[in-house]
Amino acid sequence: MRYTVSIEIALPREKTVQLLADPAHLPKWLRGLVLHEPLSGEHGQFGTKSRVVMQAGRRKIEYSETITRREPADLREIPKTSVVHFDREIVGEGIWSAARDRLTEAGPETTLWESENEYRFSGFLLKLVGLLMPGAFRKQSRQHMQDFKAFAEQGKDVREATD
Repeated sequence: MRYTVSIEIALPREKTVQLLADPAHLPKWLRGLVLHEPLSGEHGQFGTKSRVVMQAGRRKIEYSETITRREPADLREIPKTSVVHFDREIVGEGIWSAARDRLTEAGPETTLWESENEYRFSGFLLKLVGLLMPGAFRKQSRQHMQDFKAFAEQGKDVREATD
């Protein structure tokens, strides 16, 4: 299953990238995050492998994340006309996922965040879920982006949400 979601953020690209790359901010916008710990490497850097635990209702889901691409490597050197790329691979029990995030300057004070997502499932039940509920995956990706936008633009923290 593949899909792309995008959102415009009313901040300059450099500020948007800094907020996305800072691990201290993850719990503020990544709904359901319990733990995100690097096992090897430094958070967000190319090649870093991390253990990620998410809470989905009463169920905790654990998976590994590997940063497979990051351009530019040094975020202090963000080129004015280029795109900033973050690619990651996620592996969990019966699921493989890749996300390719691009942050483009849409205007002097606006960033376009595009996220291409791909999922592969093993096992009958997970394949069935993927076939019957592809919209749920797209909805979750869009929710994470909307939560980040609210955090970046207005300082809203998902841990304080009542919904």
